[in-house]
Amino acid sequence: MQAVAREIGQELKQPAIVINKSTVPVGTADVVKGEIAWQLFQRKTFIDFEVASNPEFLKEGAALDDFFNPDRIVVGTESPAARTQLSALYEPFVSRPEQLMIVGVKEAELIKYASNAMLATRISFMNEIANVCDRFGIDVEQVRGGVGADSRIGPAFLKPGCGYGGSCFPKDVQALVRIAQSVGVEPFVLNAVEARNKKQKQHMFQNIAVRLGNNLHGRQFAVWGLAFKPETDDMREASSIELIRALVGAGAKVVAHDPVAGEMAGTVFADLIHDGQLRIANDAMDALEGADALALVTEWGEYKAADFAAVKASLKQPLVFDGRNHLPMTDLKALGFEYVGVGRR
Repeated sequence: MQAVAREIGQELKQPAIVINKSTVPVGTADVVKGEIAWQLFQRKTFIDFEVASNPEFLKEGAALDDFFNPDRIVVGTESPAARTQLSALYEPFVSRPEQLMIVGVKEAELIKYASNAMLATRISFMNEIANVCDRFGIDVEQVRGGVGADSRIGPAFLKPGCGYGGSCFPKDVQALVRIAQSVGVEPFVLNAVEARNKKQKQHMFQNIAVRLGNNLHGRQFAVWGLAFKPETDDMREASSIELIRALVGAGAKVVAHDPVAGEMAGTVFADLIHDGQLRIANDAMDALEGADALALVTEWGEYKAADFAAVKASLKQPLVFDGRNHLPMTDLKALGFEYVGVGRR
């Protein structure tokens, strides 16, 4: 904030707008505005300025498309002058008037948190339904299709799996919990979302333990996918971390592959690699050789297009744990695979 104030106080000689695009707690813009005003006062420099909140909604792996083709652009400001300037700034990216949403500053700060928390809630809800499907022996994909066909609900972010990760959903759900608690609101729903996600990240290992036992000494597993989602090398809060460390903790060795996250995995799993408990393969098929089973964690397209006859030949037994319901279950079963998905039969 001091750097911003210095830039404004020493270089700008005209009214200015300071834009905050970060995900920040409600009230941050007021703090920034107060700090800048204090720094200007200390320097005996007086200019007109406003602080606006302009949260970004960019997905990893699709940031450029999201920027040039936004669902909505949210600008939080109380200033008519800032509203005019920022509306003009974003005019080239707006094809429909309703795309540009001018709201209060605090409202804009909360919109980003609430948006990510809602998406995380949908994922955790569907994961819970998938677990119910497991108990009844019914197919969650059929249930998901029926639920998503409702125009009031829609299909987005209803795909069950082995838990969400990344830099946004875990952090923003936890931050919104703290924000709610700070004003005396008990976040029952948000706490449940977080609890379900933590539990879901253990789901794959639990399925493996049911099938192969808790003692996995002498076993080797192939893991396909390390990033928290495809089209990125980001491993922050990735479900692969929970699975691989659980497998190693049970005595197994792991050979893992990811199309782009291999280098990142070398840092995340430096201890396991050093101890010889984990190897990062350069090729997906190389990860399979001599493995007792294959576990898919990240739904990269190349995994779905694999030669599964060759996959079967490489594994000690045709056993697949699909943590994203990504692989062609019917084709795998026809080849003689034992397929364990998330809420699938």
